[in-house]
Amino acid sequence: KTFKGADFTKKRLPRAEYENCVFETCDFSDGYLDGQNLMECIFTDCNLSNTNIANTTFKEVQFQHCKMMGLHFETCNPFLMDFTFTDCRLNMSSFTGMELKNQKFKDCKLIAVDFSNSTLIQILFDQCDMEQAIFSNTDLSKANFNTAYNITLNPEQNKLTSASFDLKSLPGLLTNHKIKVVGS
Repeated sequence: KTFKGADFTKKRLPRAEYENCVFETCDFSDGYLDGQNLMECIFTDCNLSNTNIANTTFKEVQFQHCKMMGLHFETCNPFLMDFTFTDCRLNMSSFTGMELKNQKFKDCKLIAVDFSNSTLIQILFDQCDMEQAIFSNTDLSKANFNTAYNITLNPEQNKLTSASFDLKSLPGLLTNHKIKVVGS
């Protein structure tokens, strides 16, 4: 089923299992998407900012060109959690304490997103703005930051085994040491 241009800010999406559904230009902002089961769904050009997503199941869900600021993904149902973000604004959202593997963030704004105490194995941050993103006690093993930018994280407070970074990210990895890196 396709939902196009629907406003779920005042009247919530009926509680159900949604499989292979498309949500296009829908507005969920400051609304409720809690307790839903979303499987193999696509959200395109939707506004989900400050939406309650507690106990929601996201299985193979794609978010494309969505505004998703202030979401607390750690309140979601962790069972079978799998999502991909493409050209989304996730500013001030939280993934605190989550265990995610092979998730993809492409062309996203991740400004002031909290990844503290999370296990983020083989995560791809492709062309993502990581300004003020919070990494503390985060396992970033095999994470790919090669094209991400505005990264600041302390390697001593995070696990970075086999994580990859572009040379331009070096200053953000040395901020804690007050070392100034000058390029040519």
